[in-house]
Amino acid sequence: MAIPQIASSAGQTIRSRVFGSTRLTIVLSLVVVLAVCLIFTWETGDVMSNLSFLNPRNSSNRSFGTKKAIVDTKPWQTAQALAALAYTAEEKEFAQEAERLADHEVDQAFASALRQATLDAQHLKLSGDAQALQRKVVQLQELIAQDKDEIQTITEALKGPPPKNGKPAEYDEGDLEVAKAQLTLDSDELADVQHDFDRASGDQTSQIQAELTTREAAMRGYDKQARDAGQVATVSARRFGTLAGRLGAFFRLRTRATLLQQAIDQTRRDIGMLTAQQGSIETKIGIIGGVKTDDLDQKLQGLRDRTALRQILGIADDRIQTEQQLVTVYSKWAAQVMVQQRIIVHLLLQSVALIAFIGICMVFADWLVQRIMTKPGLDSRRSQTLRSILKMSIQALGVVLILIVIFGPPQETPTILGLTTAALTIALQDFIIAFLGWFVLIGKNGIHVGDWVEINGVGGEVTDVRLFSTTLMETGTLADKGLPTGRRIAFMNSFAIRGTYFNFSTSGQWMWDEIKITLPATDNVHEVLDRIQKAVVGETEKNASQAEAEWKRGSHGSSLSRFSATAVENLRPSGGGLDVLVRYVTRASERFELRNRLYQKLIEVLREPGAGADAAAVVTPKG
Repeated sequence: MAIPQIASSAGQTIRSRVFGSTRLTIVLSLVVVLAVCLIFTWETGDVMSNLSFLNPRNSSNRSFGTKKAIVDTKPWQTAQALAALAYTAEEKEFAQEAERLADHEVDQAFASALRQATLDAQHLKLSGDAQALQRKVVQLQELIAQDKDEIQTITEALKGPPPKNGKPAEYDEGDLEVAKAQLTLDSDELADVQHDFDRASGDQTSQIQAELTTREAAMRGYDKQARDAGQVATVSARRFGTLAGRLGAFFRLRTRATLLQQAIDQTRRDIGMLTAQQGSIETKIGIIGGVKTDDLDQKLQGLRDRTALRQILGIADDRIQTEQQLVTVYSKWAAQVMVQQRIIVHLLLQSVALIAFIGICMVFADWLVQRIMTKPGLDSRRSQTLRSILKMSIQALGVVLILIVIFGPPQETPTILGLTTAALTIALQDFIIAFLGWFVLIGKNGIHVGDWVEINGVGGEVTDVRLFSTTLMETGTLADKGLPTGRRIAFMNSFAIRGTYFNFSTSGQWMWDEIKITLPATDNVHEVLDRIQKAVVGETEKNASQAEAEWKRGSHGSSLSRFSATAVENLRPSGGGLDVLVRYVTRASERFELRNRLYQKLIEVLREPGAGADAAAVVTPKG
């Protein structure tokens, strides 16, 4: 039935709106996902957030406990973080050299900070609270010295000879324990008061010393870590045998080069800061040296200050040289990374060239197959089929080779076996199902040679049942049985599992058939109908009894016992008279023989006097 143009247009409009809105929803969802991923990638993309030079605002203010660190240790933090990225033997050598120089530079920074703190402490002007705390510190120091002397006296007394004439000993073990407890108590109080004094006076010596102790403990743990020597750059780059691995290595090397350049820039900024500090120290030395005084104590203090500043100046000069050496090491390291990048680029070009070569081979092989298949000596249908198979094989082989170049072959045996098994199962699934279907077909309810069956709408006689296929001699459908076409049709046995089949040669294959007879509208219609019924019942009574018995046995109960297989005649009016519909049960294999006998009986009935000379029989097959 043709669809009106308006209805078709409306349907297309509705579909376009539905699919358009669905597509828009999908696109918006993907855009949201992409935006979220980009945001989190930006937030978490700082894969080297532990490098101090990536955050210069906070690098100089590293936290130490709850306080800000006084000594800047970012040269060591930078070298340590970059050393974790070193992979090749050359890079590891540069990393070790950078760590050595950075460690030396930080040690010198601590030495300079301690000397500067000591020098500043000598010129502190104490306020009222600071003076009180200073006096308390001195008192506690004297008290601790007395505690130590007392402990020593008690210890010597306990080690000496016992008193004579039964006199009691002057000291015992209890006195020694009390003295030790008093020493511990006074020492803790001194530590607290010293901490308060340092905070009140601004003396940073204690905090610097604590930072140095923490660093020395961390360095001892770092020195115990094992280090791998690695491979040389060329050999190390060869481990990336796939295009995907080489691309990943290229981007990692580019990131490493960027980080090294940032380390170089930060080190140069540190050199500038140290140079400025060096100039400031020289200015202070000149100012102190220009002061003229007759006071001996002031002269002596000036000389001491100039000596301390000279020492700090020498340390600053050593730190500048160390930072310059760090710049040289980082520069050589960056050059080595560039060499590795060139190696990876070379390997990438090889992979791309190999993929291009595989593509050229695919095109050439396709052209060669097409050239060979166009020869006039080959059958056109077979050559077309063979050409399609060859083309598909060439394309599949080319894709597999390209994937191997990009991702590499599977390395693990279980993975290879699993992929091979999965591929064979997919490729041979029809044969596997056909093989299993053969066991179903040879069973009790299967089909055998000589059976009349219908498979996938094709009817015929079974001529062969093999392990993978079944062959029929086509004889048509139920209405055309006995009229063979001469064609042999083969089916894969997989239809026994996937589809359905009908076997009309086994017991229990009953069917209802129908004959329509048109009678004129006369007064003796009921008499003719009684004759027709007697004739049909007489021919089908035996089949009806057998059918009912088989139905009862097959039902395994009494649910089908109420059904009857007796022939039925129905009378209904028609345009030319009356139609008599005769329905009866017959075996599928005996359908045509029984119908022919019924034709003869009915013709005899209709030729009897009073049946009507113009009666006609029209057969309509059913079942």
